[in-house]
Amino acid sequence: MITYLAFLRGINVGGHNKIPMQELRTLLSDIGLKDVKTYIQTGNVVFKTYQTDIQKLTLKIENAITENFQFSIPVLIKSPEDISNLLSKCPFNQTEKESSYFALLFNDITETQNNLINTFSFPNEKFEAIKDCIYLYSSTGYGHAKANNNFFEKKIKLTATTRNYKTLVKMISLSEG
Repeated sequence: MITYLAFLRGINVGGHNKIPMQELRTLLSDIGLKDVKTYIQTGNVVFKTYQTDIQKLTLKIENAITENFQFSIPVLIKSPEDISNLLSKCPFNQTEKESSYFALLFNDITETQNNLINTFSFPNEKFEAIKDCIYLYSSTGYGHAKANNNFFEKKIKLTATTRNYKTLVKMISLSEG
């Protein structure tokens, strides 16, 4: 079996798109995923499956959520190795990295989008894009950052779901145990 990490975009935020984690675990188990675990309430899932086609797996999860909860949620599936690689490529020093956020992109960033990102600058903030992630650091905290998930989705026209360093490290840990 293959272990995957799924990141659901925009659930249980501000009272919108509520999905109780127990119900999500049950739903994903019911559609054939094994050893389903969730971490916190924002849609972080670790599971195992024999399915190797990520697109089919993504659609299966998205369709199950839509049918069960009556709203549509984008789902991003990564391997634990993918997330480990993103963490290891973080351009910030270790202290900044541990306080950073990672905008996980649903599609690889284009050269045009990357060039546009490089035109923005905000005090106390750093951000850098690679193929499928925008690394975000704000010395005043992500809650005060102008360069956040919504900013990049609107200005750069991309779909992303953002997680902090601690969450990504925990997801890797859950995938190992």
